[in-house]
Amino acid sequence: MNPHTTPAATKPTETPTTENAPLIPLPLTTARTLTATGALLSAASTFLSWTWTTRFPGNLTVNGYPGGLQLLTLTGALLTLAYTLTSWNTPGLRWLNPARSNNATALLATATLATTWYTLITIAVQLGGLANLEPGGYAAALTTLLTLLGTLALPLDQHTEHTDDTANIENTENTNPSTSPPKATTRARALTRTTLRTIRPGHPHQQPPPPRPLPPWAEILIIAAAFGLALGIVTYGIGTAYGELFTGFLLLAGLGTAALARAGLLNRLTALTAKHRTPTVTAAFVAAALFPLTQDTDQYTLIAVNILIFSTVALGLNVVVGLAGLLDLGYVAFLGVGAYTAALVSGTTASTLGIRFPFWAAVLTGAAASLVFGIVIGAPTLRLRGDYLAIVTLGFGEIFRITVGNLNGESGPSLTNGPNGIPNIPDLVLFGYSFGDTHHLGTITLNPFANYYLLMLLFTVIVVLVFSRAGNSRIGRAWIAIREDETAATAMGINGFRLKLLAFALGATLAGLAGTVQAHVAYTVVPEQYVFAGPVPPNSAFLLAAVILGGMGTISGPLLGAALLYLIPAKLQFLQDYQLLAFGTALILLMRFRPEGLIPNRRRQLEFHDPTTTGSTLTHAEATTP
Repeated sequence: MNPHTTPAATKPTETPTTENAPLIPLPLTTARTLTATGALLSAASTFLSWTWTTRFPGNLTVNGYPGGLQLLTLTGALLTLAYTLTSWNTPGLRWLNPARSNNATALLATATLATTWYTLITIAVQLGGLANLEPGGYAAALTTLLTLLGTLALPLDQHTEHTDDTANIENTENTNPSTSPPKATTRARALTRTTLRTIRPGHPHQQPPPPRPLPPWAEILIIAAAFGLALGIVTYGIGTAYGELFTGFLLLAGLGTAALARAGLLNRLTALTAKHRTPTVTAAFVAAALFPLTQDTDQYTLIAVNILIFSTVALGLNVVVGLAGLLDLGYVAFLGVGAYTAALVSGTTASTLGIRFPFWAAVLTGAAASLVFGIVIGAPTLRLRGDYLAIVTLGFGEIFRITVGNLNGESGPSLTNGPNGIPNIPDLVLFGYSFGDTHHLGTITLNPFANYYLLMLLFTVIVVLVFSRAGNSRIGRAWIAIREDETAATAMGINGFRLKLLAFALGATLAGLAGTVQAHVAYTVVPEQYVFAGPVPPNSAFLLAAVILGGMGTISGPLLGAALLYLIPAKLQFLQDYQLLAFGTALILLMRFRPEGLIPNRRRQLEFHDPTTTGSTLTHAEATTP
């Protein structure tokens, strides 16, 4: 090799590190005092009136009694104060922050500021100007800003990646001494080119101290208390009476959850649930089953029923998209197949078949019809990949909607009553138990939609069990292999077509299962319910968004994604013409800052956030663990 030949440049070395430094230079004691004082004053400001008129919902005109959105600001301020006190190692509060990270405090201060300023801006916009704010509103704005500035002066964990070109310079010096500059100049250039790639709040590399050992019964009580608290939060969110309150709740809950994760509290809870799986599943089921008992009317129970239907269908799509990696844009059609099948055999006078199956038979018939459609559509199309498969499935969804809209005896055979659909679907009767009646079980009262809620909860549990068993089986591992690299999977002896068809058929069956209940809950089925995209879920676009935003390949991700994507459009109706704009903006921001989903599995989380680890180094258990 010619000694004067310049060698190929080596790749710069990237070294991720975690630095702990404030963004605003202040003494630590001053920063803590500023944060605690600001949080305390923010809490006190909620006892003052924020506006003089009751035209803004929530009645924020009363002194000495927080109401509406003021309660959210009060909650955020008290949580910020509690986490600030943990930095002083206050006895009885250290368990709130196992990671000893000030980032949790900063996130809670951000949540309080966002909720408060959103409220004040909304008051000014809706009522016609800042003149509608009372001094208490200005005090809340200033104190929440003061709190956030205080937290930014605390030492924050910052994830840093340094790119060091020193190795390149040394290589050049050693191999080409005649053309290289003096060593001192070379070193200076190397240090100059050592660049700071990113600075963002990150997880500390050091592990939090191990938790104090607790007896098993205490750990189970903690799990039960956590699910009870989650039930209360979900109940409050669903029961918010107006859109402004729900938006404030969403801001506080979202950033508050991120703060708990940064504090390490969620990791501790996850470890407990992994250790006690049976009590965890039992507590989750009991908490979900108790939801109807917290409601006085059917209004919010109906919302919960529709969320469960949407979630169950999203889990079915997760088999196709999350496990097998098949992009299906017409999946809502399988929900329609199950719903129309159940409606035709429900015994309604609008049915052209004139037959009535018992419910268990109607469920099996709807699931079987969707299975057949899944196989018929999948067999000739699953040899396609990527965009081509997506276009074909999109066409199938539109063909289904147009077809059922024309089977009215004029444009086609008389089967579905065309665009009028099949109305007057009777309530379910299972073993003499009518789901349309109010039942009293001792002191417990079950309204009609509470009955459907419990039935749909049972179906959701079945679908979760099927998804879990399928994903952890040999077939599930083969689906993941096909999703990651179908060519490599085929080379290893996996029959890609057969397994993709199996995933397509299983996903269609689960959607049809949910459709049989949806037909009885809605009392009617019409073609317009099963479109590709629209303002009201479920539709194919919303289902796909629920899977991707929640976390592909996981169980809890699509459940959470479906719940949010159903609630957000329903609660943002006060925005009127700007509803979809706000919804789309929220999706863009979520995909920008959380591209792996809200609850990702380990593989996708590392793909997006750990440059030193590749997915190929993960085991199957790590790849499928949320």
